[in-house]
Amino acid sequence: MIFVGIDPGLVSGAWAAIDHHGAYLACRPIPHADRRIDVRQWRDDLLRVLAGQDASIGLESVHSMPGQGVASTFAFGRAVGAIEGLLDLLPWPVQHLQPRAWKKSMGVTADKATSLTLARELWPTAPLKRQKDHGCAEALLMAEHIRRTS
Repeated sequence: MIFVGIDPGLVSGAWAAIDHHGAYLACRPIPHADRRIDVRQWRDDLLRVLAGQDASIGLESVHSMPGQGVASTFAFGRAVGAIEGLLDLLPWPVQHLQPRAWKKSMGVTADKATSLTLARELWPTAPLKRQKDHGCAEALLMAEHIRRTS
């Protein structure tokens, strides 16, 4: 069984996969170009990593935030829609994860630095060197949350 976590977003979106022992398999930004999710490239990448194995996928439940601009909210909504559309076409179940719940179970806060710190401890070989790797860190932690609660 492979566990996949997805931190949705247009530019900062990321996904990660771990195996049933919690070992690191992959963590990458969700591919995008011209302010659109590259669904074909992402599908191919996911299928390569999952390689016909059973999987459980967790997608963070997100919504617009007060104070965001109309254009950025629309672009974010399009990205989330593309992500959900691709996941609907895959054969694996998808759980919608509330940020408050998975973060509490993993012992992290809304401060993305706490997610980076914990993910670096749990998966020292994962590419989490930069501050902007927080999307991959959170995707890994969501995957681990699913593994622990399945």
